[in-house]
Amino acid sequence: MSLMRKTHLLLAAVLLFTLGCTSLFFYPQREHVSNPAARLFLPENVFFKTSDGLALHGWFLKARDARGTVLVLHGNAENISTHASGVLWLVPEGFNVFIFDYRGYGRSEGRPTVAGVHKDADAALETLFTMEGVNKDRIVVLGQSLGGAVAIYTLANSPHKGRIKALVIESAFSSYRRIAREKTGQVCCTWPLQYPLSFTVNDRYSPVRWIGKISPTPVLILHGEQDPVVPLHHGRILFDAALPPREFWESATPGHIRSFASEAVRRRLAAYLSMALSMP
Repeated sequence: MSLMRKTHLLLAAVLLFTLGCTSLFFYPQREHVSNPAARLFLPENVFFKTSDGLALHGWFLKARDARGTVLVLHGNAENISTHASGVLWLVPEGFNVFIFDYRGYGRSEGRPTVAGVHKDADAALETLFTMEGVNKDRIVVLGQSLGGAVAIYTLANSPHKGRIKALVIESAFSSYRRIAREKTGQVCCTWPLQYPLSFTVNDRYSPVRWIGKISPTPVLILHGEQDPVVPLHHGRILFDAALPPREFWESATPGHIRSFASEAVRRRLAAYLSMALSMP
């Protein structure tokens, strides 16, 4: 590679980070894809507003004789039409599911930012506490990948924290700054600048700084031992920073946010949620 080419790539990387790293953390998709499996559960459209006036969209999937409701915060790509597939199994297990799109995803207005998606999670949680047919004392939060990071900050700062029965985190990174540094360190043209570039990333919302404030709400952290996107050590960092009651489950299924591909993990989680929801 020529010196000129290397210089251009480095300048592009610097520009990316100084503009706030939005393209590093968010890969939204506007169009919904066909999801026949999700349609079988007759998802109800839910539209709600954020504190800064954006209209967001989500799906509410009702379980028969529901044991509780799971608020799902999905990962950083695509939209609910694809992410719903990973949590549909909760509905026949007896759990309502409320899954929504962040700003700029699917049918939600706006464009995603780190600060913005945290406003979106606040709004979704507030909305859940106003919805008919939801037992407000039997709610758990499930965050996957980016959604796990957002869920930790949101719950740690929510006035509803004391009413949430459990927080389940799958394949979340421990710090926006740490994961940015690791990803830039994997690219030859940005490797020399991985540390200075990472310090341009706002670390205010990083979950490792907030997970200790979730207690006494139970925290369950799931992470794949062969996660190629968010390595296993991020899950361990979060577990070490969390306070009891806490659990760490290591999944053997290869891939990112693939824990629920295992029937054994699904059964174990259903039992965990039932126990958490039955606690006074």
